[in-house]
Amino acid sequence: MENRLISTEQIEKLIDEKKIAEIRQIFEVVPSIDIADACAEIEDPKKIIFILKTVKSEYTAEFFTELPSEVKEEIISSLSNDQLAEILESQFTDDLVDDLEELPANVVTRVLRNVPKERRATINRLLNYKEDSAGSIMTTEFVVLLSDMSADEAIANIRKTGQNKETIYTLFIMDRQRNLVGTLDLDDLIFAKGDEKLESIMNRDFVTVQVNDDQEMVANIFKRYDLNAIAVLNNDGRLIGVITIDDVIDVIEEETTEDISKMQMVTPLEDSYLETSPLKMAKKCVPWIIVLLVLGTFSSMVLSIFEERITLVPILAAFIPVLMDTGGNAGGQTIALMIRGLALQEFTPKAFWKIIRKEAVSAAIIAVCVGVFALFWFSVEQYTGIVSNSAANGNIWQGNCWTGEYFWEVFKVSGLVAMTLSIGVFASKMVAVLLPMGAAAIKKDPAIVSQPLLTTIVDVTSLLVYFGFAAIVFNI
Repeated sequence: MENRLISTEQIEKLIDEKKIAEIRQIFEVVPSIDIADACAEIEDPKKIIFILKTVKSEYTAEFFTELPSEVKEEIISSLSNDQLAEILESQFTDDLVDDLEELPANVVTRVLRNVPKERRATINRLLNYKEDSAGSIMTTEFVVLLSDMSADEAIANIRKTGQNKETIYTLFIMDRQRNLVGTLDLDDLIFAKGDEKLESIMNRDFVTVQVNDDQEMVANIFKRYDLNAIAVLNNDGRLIGVITIDDVIDVIEEETTEDISKMQMVTPLEDSYLETSPLKMAKKCVPWIIVLLVLGTFSSMVLSIFEERITLVPILAAFIPVLMDTGGNAGGQTIALMIRGLALQEFTPKAFWKIIRKEAVSAAIIAVCVGVFALFWFSVEQYTGIVSNSAANGNIWQGNCWTGEYFWEVFKVSGLVAMTLSIGVFASKMVAVLLPMGAAAIKKDPAIVSQPLLTTIVDVTSLLVYFGFAAIVFNI
């Protein structure tokens, strides 16, 4: 326990030996999430129920929240109504709502039957907010103070009501008409004079979000203004909840995971990797693989059209993979930057022309550098025999290999590939700007539309340029 970790075996041994005092001590010194991870591997739900009955609810509330959804389902099914009601009472409402979103309908129904009527109404309201909106992640458990209160009165109010609130570090100030007029940090309140009115020390330059605002936008606001909590307003401008930093961290993780998954053509997983079955993982991957397979038809079609020309100059086929791979890699770099910038709101589609000019200059420099190196490297490949060219015989030691007939035969191939690579890299980077910016302009997720279209466009463009120039250079 010195390293603040606990194993499944240690937990089970203490439960089997009914060492209640030691179990309670674990909850005092080990983070709840570490205990939940250990208990997630316990097969008998009765052992976890023993913990819930033994340890104070102030510790077990967070512990229960951190358990995997299937473990929660088993526990809820095994508890009596009174036991279930006791556990639910100690959970924050927003954490409870998050749990209910992952549980089957019959389990949700039982849970809602065992919470007070007023709280049930709040839960139902939160469940009905649009998924991934500010309303879906907000909590209704926060401290509200009146602007004409003194500092001493406010502190007394917090001591009376704040213990069961999700946060007291950011306080929300309202006037007598119930309008939000300011926010106040707890440290500013503590160091204020006792008779000083809150309206004189509160922050009036606060930011808020609307209940239907996207959660990713909320996360960006937290980052921009360095917030611990933010007020959520309804369409009438009334304060109906707050979002705290711990919920925003979950949002950042979720959104980042989603973007990475979409960029790699995988539908995001609802559960963690270990909790997802092989069949479910296959269902997430197969559709996108099929989509990319179908899009690959365009490349096959181009190759089919130029099939006869390839047979006339067989060496051309050897460089097709590097043309397609290099263009895709170059565009992938730019797409990653575009998606990151759009996600973090470093720029919007309105900055399109500024970005396209910047990327055009960068792409041109990269294309030239790649082309020059490719001209040299592909010549070396032919002279050394890495790529077979009968004109060079794969012999770099021939005295006249860099001049005369050898040189021009090798140069034609290397120059053709290098020129195609340069054009492909430049085009790929330009397309990699257009696709995410275009998707964002029409309110679509840039991550999901960019990669498959980029791959198809770059492959087809590179092949058309390659064989178009080959027809001129080799007169085929």
